[in-house]
Amino acid sequence: MKTLLLNPPSFGGFDGGAGARYQARREIRSFWYPTWLAYPAAMIEGSRLLDAPVAGIGADAVIQEARGYDLVVMSTSTPTVGHDVRLAERIKDACPGIMTGVVGPHAVVRPEETLQSSAAIDFVTTGEFDYAVAEIAGGLPLEKVAGIVYRRNGRVCRTEDRPPLEDLDALPFVTPIYKRDLDISQYYNGYLKHPYVSFYTGRGCRARCTFCLWPQTISGHAYRVRSAGSVYEETALTKDLFPEMKELFFDDDTFTDNAARAVEIARRIKGLGLTWSCNSRANSSKETMKELKDSGLRLLTVGFESGSQKILNNVKKGIRVEQAREFVRATKELGILVHGAFILGLPGETAQTIEETMRYALELDLYSIQVSLAAPYPGTGLYAQGLKEGWIVREGEGLTSDGIQNAAISYEHLSREEIFGAVERFYRRYYLRPRPILRILREMLQDKDEFGRRIREGREFFSFMAKRKEAVGTR
Repeated sequence: MKTLLLNPPSFGGFDGGAGARYQARREIRSFWYPTWLAYPAAMIEGSRLLDAPVAGIGADAVIQEARGYDLVVMSTSTPTVGHDVRLAERIKDACPGIMTGVVGPHAVVRPEETLQSSAAIDFVTTGEFDYAVAEIAGGLPLEKVAGIVYRRNGRVCRTEDRPPLEDLDALPFVTPIYKRDLDISQYYNGYLKHPYVSFYTGRGCRARCTFCLWPQTISGHAYRVRSAGSVYEETALTKDLFPEMKELFFDDDTFTDNAARAVEIARRIKGLGLTWSCNSRANSSKETMKELKDSGLRLLTVGFESGSQKILNNVKKGIRVEQAREFVRATKELGILVHGAFILGLPGETAQTIEETMRYALELDLYSIQVSLAAPYPGTGLYAQGLKEGWIVREGEGLTSDGIQNAAISYEHLSREEIFGAVERFYRRYYLRPRPILRILREMLQDKDEFGRRIREGREFFSFMAKRKEAVGTR
């Protein structure tokens, strides 16, 4: 079948269905690559990967595009599933003979419900979907495809589960698909150099954080990895494909989790002369980080989440606050930048712990930060706990309003309005200080492209904060 792999349009600036860890609009233009969809796109001859939010393509244009295909496979997310189902219905109306499938974390957690939400959906995948989608596109009857839910004579049927992939080296490279179908100049990330490119060197995360979506739904808690040789080959190919690339990002949940392997990859790619970054936990050793730095590492993205040890324990973070302090001290001594992620509203949050987290972030004085609201996605431990305790006040599509995060959790001692309002206070308190302002100004003066970018991001940030209040604050 001629196949369209689709990250569908939804809210302006929203890319959660593509693989973002927080399925919501960010404060400034930020898009991750639709890497999950790129794998089956690379396996199916004559396919196309369409990332509608990044391309600025709306539903009408997507429907027009779909007319030339036999199969449309769309990634969905909990906040957008309603939009995505309605789009599937419109595609089916315009192209009656087309087959439509839905993939992604929401589909994995609620496959039967997703299938039954509309007769326009022909199948839903129940796990990693690379080979399932490729087999369907190749004409294999649905009843013979492992890892899907589908209809037969009006009855919902489920095939046997597909085991997690172990031989990740057998998968094709995704960056040639980026080159063929995507415009990398449209992919921005506030803490990465522009343009950047990202791909996975492994899947899964051994950490047990109760709020984290992907390891609890699709990728799992075993860190399954590609060989260092495979990573080197795609890295070298990426450099050749995208000479304009200023930074490569290894988008594994925790690239540094296997320290020996991370060092091996770093040593192999050192000769390529690339600037690169990756995700890490706040427990990497100084020795490991020095090896990575010597091979071109510029920045680590790290989830600190909270300055309260009690909250970290409540969400099974597996990191001590003092351990994270030592980690940050080591990065500064090595000259490695850190982008820190914080979450407000996790179990145990109080007005006092919010203040504690803000002071903690100020003390760490990281290169950049992002502040998110606790998001109880179905399939996570946080969601199950929230239901049991009666904390969840907004579920499903109510996780966002117009794609902007709602405060979805509330406590007897701390209202959703208080949690929601603390995000903007956090940002203003952190960034409206001399030190980060001087950091930003220094970068702007050193690079004219950076100058224009930071001006744009500043406008976007303050505009977003105003829209945030309009979209969410009064609801």
